[in-house]
Amino acid sequence: MTAQSKAVPLPPWGLAVAGATGAVIANAAVYPLDIVKTRLQIQGKRIKGDDNPVDHYDSTSDAIRKIVELEGFGGLYNGIYGSLIGVASTNFAYFYWYSIIRSLYLSSQKLHKPPSTAVELSLGAVSGAVAQVFTIPVSVITTRQQTQPRGDKKGLLDTGRDVVRSDDGWSGLWRGLKASLILVVNPAITYGAYQRLREILFPGKANLRPWEAFFLGACSKAIATIATQPLIVAKVGLQSRPPPERQGKPFKTFGEVMQHIIRNEGTLGLFKGIAPQIIKGLLVQGLLMMTKERMELIFVLLFRYIRKIRNEQLKKVADLASSKAKAVLPVLVK
Repeated sequence: MTAQSKAVPLPPWGLAVAGATGAVIANAAVYPLDIVKTRLQIQGKRIKGDDNPVDHYDSTSDAIRKIVELEGFGGLYNGIYGSLIGVASTNFAYFYWYSIIRSLYLSSQKLHKPPSTAVELSLGAVSGAVAQVFTIPVSVITTRQQTQPRGDKKGLLDTGRDVVRSDDGWSGLWRGLKASLILVVNPAITYGAYQRLREILFPGKANLRPWEAFFLGACSKAIATIATQPLIVAKVGLQSRPPPERQGKPFKTFGEVMQHIIRNEGTLGLFKGIAPQIIKGLLVQGLLMMTKERMELIFVLLFRYIRKIRNEQLKKVADLASSKAKAVLPVLVK
């Protein structure tokens, strides 16, 4: 990660805390877009002659307007607590394992040179897979909360109980795991592109300015989102309640979700919700990397200060011991 080149390298937990903090701040700032993109991704094609168009959203702005009208401004933040818990845990796990795996890789290389793009993508994919296994239950619960019908809103724990009490049982908390493991290519592409763009646009620069980190984060996330949007839509379909036409029968695989969407909505249906997805991704990734860079710099300065204080204390202890030894030495000589 970027801290590799700093004067005082951060431990894995420092990088993880910096990444998780940046992710929570960024996602909290744009959470309404997350609600909108999720609801756009799970809705089916509008049927002609539908007498109840209220629950169908034509665009991002239309979705925001209807949610506020029917549910109030609080509707734009439904499920935010679970979402932020998931964001914090996922990013902490990702950055923690990424820093460890990347450090192990670099230490195993005889020639000290930056990893290639393919290697960066592979390191990111492995780290993302490990993080997903531990954090996907929160993602499942959050998706259910975001897509709950009006009048049936439940909290984080109650929604989790509903998932466990369904036909899937406890395994329902890991619904969509296969799709999520495939989707680790998204953060892998994001951070691989971030590292590569950074080396191309800002070679040898240890600390990026806020706007530079924001720009790199936004560009890298846009590339990753466009490449993986069909899988993102399929994952949301797996984790949410099945559409009415399936009569309560849940999807079993993300391939089944994609076939259902193509059959009922056409190929373009795989890219529904891409506008708020990209906007959210640009803002979140830009804010995340900008905040993460600042947090890493704060941690570097903090560790440097702690080391300075510790060295000063050790010097005082050494001087005190030395003065006592000098005071005792004449007595021993006599």
